[in-house]
Amino acid sequence: MEGLPVDQPDSADLIRVGVASHQDRFYRTVVWADLFGGVSLVREFGPMGRPGQMRLDAHGDHDSARKRMARLIREKERRGYRRIA
Repeated sequence: MEGLPVDQPDSADLIRVGVASHQDRFYRTVVWADLFGGVSLVREFGPMGRPGQMRLDAHGDHDSARKRMARLIREKERRGYRRIA
């Protein structure tokens, strides 16, 4: 797991607040174990205050899902999203 902190969580919530209210957006990622021994990266995203779209990406193992999640978070942070607690 080169480049990832050992204590990286298996989920992250991010928001982006725009100048106009219709630009306020959220982005949520979670790494889930599935019923068949695999791992999925679940992403939910959309405008704040509304139900978001969901996307489920299957991964072979926990490490690959966490690496993908870390890349997605870095991309979103470059686009103005920030993590929330």
